[in-house]
Amino acid sequence: MNKNFSDLPNKAPEYDLRDLLEAGCHFGHQKAKWNPHMAEWIYMEKDGVHIFDLAKTAAQLQMAYNYAYELGSKGKTVVMVGTKRQAREIVADAAKKAGVNYVISRWLGGFLTNWTQVKQSIKKMNDIEAGLKSGKYDGYTKYERVQLEKEQNKLERFFIGVKDLKETPDCIFVVDPKREDNAIKEARVENVPVVALIDSNADPDLVDLPIPANDDAVKSIRFIVDQFAAGYMAGKAAK
Repeated sequence: MNKNFSDLPNKAPEYDLRDLLEAGCHFGHQKAKWNPHMAEWIYMEKDGVHIFDLAKTAAQLQMAYNYAYELGSKGKTVVMVGTKRQAREIVADAAKKAGVNYVISRWLGGFLTNWTQVKQSIKKMNDIEAGLKSGKYDGYTKYERVQLEKEQNKLERFFIGVKDLKETPDCIFVVDPKREDNAIKEARVENVPVVALIDSNADPDLVDLPIPANDDAVKSIRFIVDQFAAGYMAGKAAK
């Protein structure tokens, strides 16, 4: 993708670096674990740990907010991805509030590259849910209904957060692209733009819009995730 995010109209707030500092966004990983491609985002090393340049983090977050605003204002679809333990609840809550899709259990291989099959699975999950609620299966045996419920539960594990997704998304937002490498690879194959909260151990060249910050601390994750979601909501409200 060749989009110049810096050219977007500025709708983002001016972030106070003290808020980023208080959220712990400045802490990277230990120097031994770093990815050299993250050098431009790192301010210094302290006690063997890399410290992010929060002025640059704030600038990247503003661009991410502006991009989310644009997506929301144009009714574009977003999938927020965060399967690590610290991120799951944060991502799900923010996504639900913003009215976007989310994946928090596991990125299912082929989600983007085999979308036709995934779309059928989502439809099957929704059809079973609707049938169980409407009484469509009331004539089934108890065993048959139990099997349907098991199938529904299995599908919901992967697709409950994307039940309303009709086509491949226009963007994915990822917490920790190193962990979500399969999602990143598929997005690159399908030319789906990637915005990512990225720590010092990952490769920023693999994502379209990196937001350098700590991806392990709950406060840091929440700050970045909530701002991206807020941008989308603001754009949606301005339609």
